Amino acid sequence: MLLWLLAGAGAALAAAPRPAAGPDAELVEAGFLSGHPDLRHRLRGMELYQRGDYAGAMRSFQMAARFADKAAQAMLAEMLWTGTGTAVDRPLAYVWIDLAAERGYLPLVAIRERYWEALGEDERARARREGPALQAIYHDGVARPRLAAVLRRSRGQMTGSRTGYTGNPLRIISPGGFGETTLDGNQFFDDRYWDPAQYQAWQDEVWTRPLQGRVEVGEAAPQPATAPVKPDPPTPR
Repeated sequence: MLLWLLAGAGAALAAAPRPAAGPDAELVEAGFLSGHPDLRHRLRGMELYQRGDYAGAMRSFQMAARFADKAAQAMLAEMLWTGTGTAVDRPLAYVWIDLAAERGYLPLVAIRERYWEALGEDERARARREGPALQAIYHDGVARPRLAAVLRRSRGQMTGSRTGYTGNPLRIISPGGFGETTLDGNQFFDDRYWDPAQYQAWQDEVWTRPLQGRVEVGEAAPQPATAPVKPDPPTPR
């Protein structure tokens, strides 16, 4: 269920926030991910997970978790809960899902509550004992400033400026090893991708956006002809 959530709900965003709300492929090539370690490490973790390299996936999710990535924290919880690539550890899984749900994103809160209800009293006691050590590293009060510093530094390292920008293509030099590309400078420097407060608001919007389904209706199909219905004969009196 969590994998489905990450793939389709924008919540966890299997790779990154929904394409409609996020940067396009050019931005990624220009180094968007190099300046967003939360998304970069989560992408890597999902890739390794789908390959079956669960140990590598856990390492990548832990790196993303250090930068306040709630999807990565939820994936760590699920792997520990189910014993995917690691020993089952339900109390530690609960600690991770508690971290993932700290912003109140309803899908993650629901998983957290399901975990808690399934724990025995001894497991709950252990979760309470072990929680503070992970909270000290991964909760938003610590992890979000860590991400904010990277966002500001990465944006400052990019070549180009919006000052005097007239709409002509702007060459962006990436510090992340992706080379260079040409794109709309205003698009790349959109504040919601680099300003920590706006970036958080963008993430919140993606997580809280309701799932949207799509129904496709084809052309009307001809129906086979049916014989006319004959009336019943009159009933004799």
